[in-house]
Amino acid sequence: MENPLLLFPQLNISASKDKPYYKVMKSAIKEEPHKASKPGAKQKRNRLSLLLQKPEFHEGDHLGKSGNLTKAASVSPEEAMKWGESFDKLLSEKAGLDAFTKFLKTEFSEENIEFWIACEDYKKSESAHELLPKAKTIFETFIQKDAPKEVNLDFHTKEVTSQSIGQPLRSTFDAAQSTVYRLMEQDSYPRFLASALYRSLLQGRAPARAALRRRSRSFTVCDFQGARPNFT
Repeated sequence: MENPLLLFPQLNISASKDKPYYKVMKSAIKEEPHKASKPGAKQKRNRLSLLLQKPEFHEGDHLGKSGNLTKAASVSPEEAMKWGESFDKLLSEKAGLDAFTKFLKTEFSEENIEFWIACEDYKKSESAHELLPKAKTIFETFIQKDAPKEVNLDFHTKEVTSQSIGQPLRSTFDAAQSTVYRLMEQDSYPRFLASALYRSLLQGRAPARAALRRRSRSFTVCDFQGARPNFT
């Protein structure tokens, strides 16, 4: 029997294991096979969305290894209690970030934290030469219309961001990242603190398998005008 990896090279997880986040996402976007009869745009988006959900597309980052999402169960109740002090405190600790990501997956809104992580990685670029490919990948994955992991941004923020993609700066995604941060802080974070997952951690118990819930109403920046994110 032929090796399935030879027939389906895209299943070779090790090939992408050590790639930076933006390179993996970029390859996911551009490696669509060309066919004589091209599928419709909606079919392409659905196929790409499923492709991006595969574990190999998150190897090497905060979301990649399945073990990362269960490590939060080993944190002490005292450590978990500190996550309730502020949203910034939650995201600043890896176990907290993993637990929050696991919670967002139950609400089908993990694109928000993935975008936030991608922006954090983008700002750590060591040279201006790295900015353009990273910026294009983030824009195509999270911001442009019908992007496979499109985040909820107001029209003005989306326009300002798109206009700077051609000559990106380290601050290119600051406004968009700030908007998504506020949405998570004001909408998802309070629900996380009230969730069974978080309560289990406070009680020193491994969290039970969370039931998936349908996506709640998406808040927009208008809901939180005047609120400012805390990146300290």
